[in-house]
Amino acid sequence: MRETIHIYHTNDLHSHLENWPTIHQFLSERRKNHGPTDSYLTLDIGDHIDRSNIYTEGTLGKGNVQLLNDAQYDYVTIGNNEGITLSHEELDTLYAEAKFEVIVSNFTDLKGNIPSWVLPYKIHTTPSGIKIGLVAATADFGEYYEKLGWSIHNPMDRLKEICKEIGTSVDILICMSHLGISLDETMSVEIPEIDLILGSHTHHIFEEGKVIGNTLQAATGKFGMYVGHVTIEYDLDSKKIVSRQATLYSTENLPVPKEAELQFEKWKQIGNQKLSSIVFESRSLLAKEWFSGSDLSSFFGKALIAFTNADCAMFPAGIFLTDLPKGPITASDLHGCLPHPINPCVITLTGSELLEIIETSKNEKWPSLEVKGLGFRGKYLGSMLYEQLIENEFGDLFIKDELLNLDNIYTLATLDMFTFGYFFPTLKFANKQYFMPEMIRDVVKWYGKIEERIYLS
Repeated sequence: MRETIHIYHTNDLHSHLENWPTIHQFLSERRKNHGPTDSYLTLDIGDHIDRSNIYTEGTLGKGNVQLLNDAQYDYVTIGNNEGITLSHEELDTLYAEAKFEVIVSNFTDLKGNIPSWVLPYKIHTTPSGIKIGLVAATADFGEYYEKLGWSIHNPMDRLKEICKEIGTSVDILICMSHLGISLDETMSVEIPEIDLILGSHTHHIFEEGKVIGNTLQAATGKFGMYVGHVTIEYDLDSKKIVSRQATLYSTENLPVPKEAELQFEKWKQIGNQKLSSIVFESRSLLAKEWFSGSDLSSFFGKALIAFTNADCAMFPAGIFLTDLPKGPITASDLHGCLPHPINPCVITLTGSELLEIIETSKNEKWPSLEVKGLGFRGKYLGSMLYEQLIENEFGDLFIKDELLNLDNIYTLATLDMFTFGYFFPTLKFANKQYFMPEMIRDVVKWYGKIEERIYLS
């Protein structure tokens, strides 16, 4: 006797909720087509939330949890957007109302305790008695997690431990991996007992899955552009998997619910309403410019210096998506201007290292570069701007009006996106301090309140 198990999966939605009504309807219709004895699971593989979305920001991700509840998901894991863009308390309470279970095999608090809302693994039993082992791992952004009071353990080591622990107790072993395609490939080789890896994080797509050794890999890309469907045919007599197949359904080609646009607008309204409080009063219009300095960039530069107490600052003009008006600035206004889940960071450098960074930042191609990822949610990177760092007509650099000394030690305030190695490879290994959970919009909010008090006094 054989049984087919249906596994529906999504990953890296990043709060692109314009696709969610279609996904929800698709999953509901598929569920109706299954008989009462059919086995199926609905899984999300992380980064469902993204605080660049007004609804996610307004509800601090709990709105996304409700969406997963409504779509009747069974299990989810966390991505870095759940893990490191929320404060400790916000993440600790994120899933309080979840009707699904959260599985993360390599996540604890700093004392090594597994939080009450996390399962290190799950053994799911189908109506016919097939035991499905579910393990999961999230990407190792260790320094970020530690700043927030969490600990991420080596994902491969933890997966090996848990798979060894439960391997003989399950019939099918599935890994929900928010590790990226390279580590998934390594996992397929080093943990061959895993039958299926549902991948994410690197936004890769396998239209019909990919088999490495004994393991089938499946992934749906990003932004809800696809819904994945894996079928596993299992022989109950021989207790073996007979076949596996992975399919992707493009949401672009799926029926769109009649009320989809209204629902999307409702989510926006909820987000704006929750962010309607006034965070500070601006004495003047703070206009943005992407390819030069502006009133807004000057305000931000001063805010970044004041917040971090660094010697100088560097940031791209493209982070500002809107102007900030004169008068009351709401949390919604601030989010619209700076929606990025980006944290401030201070890097300690010698004068010669700082000079190298400044020279690299003058790349003529960068201002018009369209940036995707790294926390950046704008369009163009824009001109690189500096605060308390001036270059004169002879090419001499001055920090706080003093000539740069190549042997001195300086602190540079910047955005954490520049420490990942893409723009400035040397900064990946530099001595740095991340400020968390504050995002760059929180820096503007903080400084705006200070300016307001000074003005009123």
